[in-house]
Amino acid sequence: MSVWTERIGRLGSIAAMSNRTILVAVAWPYASGSRHLGHLAGAYLPADIYARFQRSAGNRVLMVSGSDVHGTPITVRADEEGVTPQEIVDRYHGEFVDHWEKLGFSWDLFTSTGTENHHSVTQDMFVRLHENGFIDKRTTTQMYDPDVERYLPDRYVEGTCPHCDYHDARGDQCDNCGRTLDPVDLIDPRSKLSGATPEQRETEHFFLKLSEFSDRLREWLNSREGWRKHVLNFSLGWLDEGLHDRAITRDIDWGVEVPVEGLGPGKRIYVWFDAVIGYLSASKEWAKLSGDPDAWRAWWENPEAEGVYFIGKDNVPFHTIIWPSMLMGYGGLNLPTDVPANNFVTFRGTQASASRGVGITIGEALKSYEPDALRYAVAAILPENADVDLSEDELARRINEELVATWGNLVNRVVAMTHRYFDGTVPEAGEMDVEDNELLDAVDAALDAAAGHFDAVRLRQALTTAMAAAQEANTYLSSREPWKTAKTDEVRTGTTLFVALQAIAGVNTALAPYLPFTSDIVRSMLGVTDAAWGRPLVAAGTALGEAVPLFQKVE
Repeated sequence: MSVWTERIGRLGSIAAMSNRTILVAVAWPYASGSRHLGHLAGAYLPADIYARFQRSAGNRVLMVSGSDVHGTPITVRADEEGVTPQEIVDRYHGEFVDHWEKLGFSWDLFTSTGTENHHSVTQDMFVRLHENGFIDKRTTTQMYDPDVERYLPDRYVEGTCPHCDYHDARGDQCDNCGRTLDPVDLIDPRSKLSGATPEQRETEHFFLKLSEFSDRLREWLNSREGWRKHVLNFSLGWLDEGLHDRAITRDIDWGVEVPVEGLGPGKRIYVWFDAVIGYLSASKEWAKLSGDPDAWRAWWENPEAEGVYFIGKDNVPFHTIIWPSMLMGYGGLNLPTDVPANNFVTFRGTQASASRGVGITIGEALKSYEPDALRYAVAAILPENADVDLSEDELARRINEELVATWGNLVNRVVAMTHRYFDGTVPEAGEMDVEDNELLDAVDAALDAAAGHFDAVRLRQALTTAMAAAQEANTYLSSREPWKTAKTDEVRTGTTLFVALQAIAGVNTALAPYLPFTSDIVRSMLGVTDAAWGRPLVAAGTALGEAVPLFQKVE
């Protein structure tokens, strides 16, 4: 046992990754419709995987998000259905919470922008920026529908994108090319309310003076190391084109009230301004709920703290240009450490879109796949560096050929053989030879490599590394053939199963951020209680739990 004793212990390299304070800030979904697997792959699942790893590595993590309840998509849907915006919000916020629970998401807080706390924090941000000279009032042009006699928020205007000629671009953004827009940019604009051609009329609004942050933003962006190239290039491209001051109020009656006088009635803070403040307001709300109202400061005012923002690539400028400008203008708050924005998921070559009903919804997927199986299949195709096309055939293939065949089968047959040959008790390890040690070295190396991938938000690569280690264990079993040696050499069989159980414990650690439900089942099978990052000892003499199938094959 001397060789084995020397091997036990946490991985040395993980020490350098521990004892950090990390904010995991996750994109706020519009409470205007069901989210699809593109959203799950783009922001929500990667955030949970990352947060779970960081906690297991010994870091202090705060993972926050919530439903964005002020977006004009909500009022558009409410108008279409003839209900109040609050009814739409209640329906979809409840759906989100239900899906996150079924998927095992480890939120510290999932809230909404409809709370008094969020309104207060948003108004404080507005007032501070106004006092610091970064917000001013201007007369501007806004689209007006003469048929219904009202100003039109951006999403109430559709038309042709001036950049890519997409016919159904919205007044705030083009779903086809991802460019942000103003309604007046659209070619052949039309009102969603009446179909009429909107008129341009003058109205007064408050503007955020983005142009004043250009130099500071460029210096900050040029100092970023390890960022995804498409995020950094897109952000610097925005600066190269020149920043324009942006209106942060709108003629609408749904949203956060403007905290200063001067505009008159019928104005609210524009949703793009208040939504990003949600990361800060949710942190403050969590702190109040925790019983320490100042606890949020550890993530926002401590210069050593990190903030990692999980979003889709269509939200990049809001998190690398606009939100950092607001933080700079406010003063004393941490800027993002990393913005690992994912690319798009397409379905049969068409970009997923909640507004256009393209893609598989999370609710539909949860009816067809077990939560961990769905998490695995989506994680295996995360669009980290390029758009990825997804089909149900691909989901089924990933689950059946990789998760069931490689991992689930490995755990089941090793535990079952231990029950068959050793009455379910972990056998003593005899003399361990080169092949035994090579497997454990490979698992340790995989844990070490996966930790580096996790920390750099290379989540697909971390998963590939973990599954390669599982395959190493399968290869080891095929070579050792314990089902044959059980008839001739009990000591060798015991050593083989002992080593295989140690390997499974290590691989289970590497897969736990992806598979929260079944990783708990595996730990219970192995009699392991330690969930920290590393390969825990499955001690000889431990009574194993029953071997149960972890996953069902998808037909």
